[in-house]
Amino acid sequence: MNTHIPLKDFRQNVAKYEKRVQKGDSFVITRRSRPLFRISPVNDEDWETVVDFTAFRKGGLSAKELLERLNRLA
Repeated sequence: MNTHIPLKDFRQNVAKYEKRVQKGDSFVITRRSRPLFRISPVNDEDWETVVDFTAFRKGGLSAKELLERLNRLA
């Protein structure tokens, strides 16, 4: 079930709502009683690994190094 939260309350208490989302709660954020957006937990099944940058280097790549490598391919 989605709970409606005013935008101002969400901004002032984002850490509180973050913890609740991590526990599985979902919220509809409203402005002037109209739905603005929904915040809900991410389902791990919805994620797809497109590129694993740790395959290039253990800590991953910086954006600058990634762009340099892509430019070399072009």
